[in-house]
Formats: sequence, C-alpha cells, structure tokens
Amino acid sequence: QVQLVESGGGLVQPGGSLRLSCAASGSIFSINIMGWYRQAPGKQRELVATITSGGSTNTADSVKGRFTISRDNTKKTVYLQMNSLKPEDTAVYYCNANIKTTVVGGWRLSWGQGTQVTVSS
Repeated sequence: QVQLVESGGGLVQPGGSLRLSCAASGSIFSINIMGWYRQAPGKQRELVATITSGGSTNTADSVKGRFTISRDNTKKTVYLQMNSLKPEDTAVYYCNANIKTTVVGGWRLSWGQGTQVTVSS
C-alpha cells in the first residue's frame, strides 16, 4: 500500500509565495519520477513540473521562472516552491510518483489527494 500526502496549500495574495510538500509512504522499494499537476475549475489537469530521482527537472512554460520543483530522496518527498503567484495559478495541486513496491515488481503511478491553492486579494 502506497500513499502520497500533500500539504502546504492555502490562500495567498497575488505576488505571494507558497511551498507545497508531498510525502510518499508505505511499501516502497524505489521511486523514479515525481511530479506536480494542477486542475483549475472547468479545466483539464495539467503538468506543472516533474523531477527525476537524479534531479533532472521539467517545468511548464506557464510557471517557469516562478515555480521550482525539488525532492529529498531520503524523505521520499517532493516539493514545489511557488513564488510570484498569480490569480491564474488558483487550482487544486496534485502530486504523483512512479513507484516500485518490490525489486521484481513493475512501476506504478500513484497520486495524492490534492491540495487547494487560491491566489486572491
């Protein structure tokens, strides 16, 4: 059983900052790619950023230069530092992780439950 738990969402004014965290727990042998996605009301879920176990990142153009993804492999945790937030960043933010639970098992994508980020004055 694998669980991803996000934290750090909330209400922030335009121009403000938030830091999201997502911790993986349970029966985990290995994690390769971890990522953040978001879904605004009435819109499809979209990629925000991903990071490999080696630290290579991929960031959506809409947040490049404002958001930074990082991870702590020892803590099985991925972070999203969000600066210069805009009202259009308002969404539910979800983390995911590609996880192997045993040495011989396959990779399986797990999702967190989501955390609300609201940018408003």
